[in-house]
Formats: sequence, structure tokens, C-alpha cells
Amino acid sequence: MSVTSLQSKWIVRSLLATVLILAILPTRAATLLVMGDSLSAGYGIDPQDGWVNLLAQRLDEQGASHQVINASISGETSRGGLDRLPALLEQHQPDLVLLELGANDGLRGYPVPRITTNLSRMIELSQRAGAEVILLGIQLPPNFGTRYTEPFFQQYAELADQFELRYLPFLLEGVALTDALMQDDGLHPTAAAQPQVLDNVWPLIAAALGELSS
Repeated sequence: MSVTSLQSKWIVRSLLATVLILAILPTRAATLLVMGDSLSAGYGIDPQDGWVNLLAQRLDEQGASHQVINASISGETSRGGLDRLPALLEQHQPDLVLLELGANDGLRGYPVPRITTNLSRMIELSQRAGAEVILLGIQLPPNFGTRYTEPFFQQYAELADQFELRYLPFLLEGVALTDALMQDDGLHPTAAAQPQVLDNVWPLIAAALGELSS
């Protein structure tokens, strides 16, 4: 499946999720665990301005006592996340796990099957613990070459299909190609970009919380 068709599929799902948002207001408190890297840890900006903190603020505005646990670490790999996940699941018993890992593996050129295996195990552990997983995909810079970047990107869609997950193809959609919204390293979004990042993720979270409250 091409990148364009994947993004079209995501747009349709997002529109459907928006309908659910309008129809269902979450009322039951839920715990959300964010397992990510620097993109979710707020690298290079005040963490209070990061999209995860903005998510917590938006949920607070709904009136339910949702809890957002940001377990993201700058530089984290899929293996590091896998090693940390069991203890975090036991400690927090999340209803939702937002999985945003793999970018650092890709930047280091790790084999894609190894990354996929680690992400797959994290999904399985989360589901066995009773949590729904929302998978947040990422794309690599084009200088890595299509022989690597295409299967890297494709793995997220394949995992989403395999485990029937809510899935965002590209966390930085609408951000990554806008210089004003990216830091000088070209990899990390600025504080000004964080509301857009949250808006990318929000339809999936709202739909999941809506189902939990029904």
C-alpha cells in the first residue's frame, strides 16, 4: 500500500472518529500511558508546551479526571521501551497506551524486522494488561533512502492491521515540512507546532475514550 493511500485511509478514519467525538462525551476517568521518544518528551522545548501536556490540559477541560502518564524519554529506542513497559503497566494499569517509538531505531539504521518485533511485543503486553493501544507512526528523512524508509514506514500500518489498532500514520503530519514549525535540527517540532501534533492525535484518543465511557 502506498503512502498516499495510507494517509487517505487515515483521513477517513479520522473523520469517523470526529463523528464519535461529537456524539459521545467521555465521562469515565481513564489512565493514558504515553510511551514515546523525544517527540513526545518535548525535546528542545519546555515540556509544559509539549503535545502530551497539552493533551492532559484538553482532557481536564472535559470534566473527567483522566490521568496522563508521560513515560517518554528522549533518545528512547523500541528495545528500551519494551524493557520499561512491564513495570509501567503494572504500576499505572492504563486504559490506553499511546505507542510512539521506532524513530531512534530508524535513525540508527537498525533492521526494520527487529524494530517491528519490539513494537509487536509492546502491543501484545499492553493488550494482555487490558489496555487499548493507539499506534503513532513516524517517517524518516528521505536521505535514508527508500529501500529503508518505505519498509520502516510500512511496518506501522502492518502492525495496526495485525492487531486491529487505532493508528496515526505520521505524528508530524502538517508539521515536518514546515520550516517554521521545526527546530534547527530538522527532526524535532517547535513549541508552536505542538497544538498541531495534538490535533493529529486527538481524534483517535477521543474516539477511544468515547468507547470506554459507553
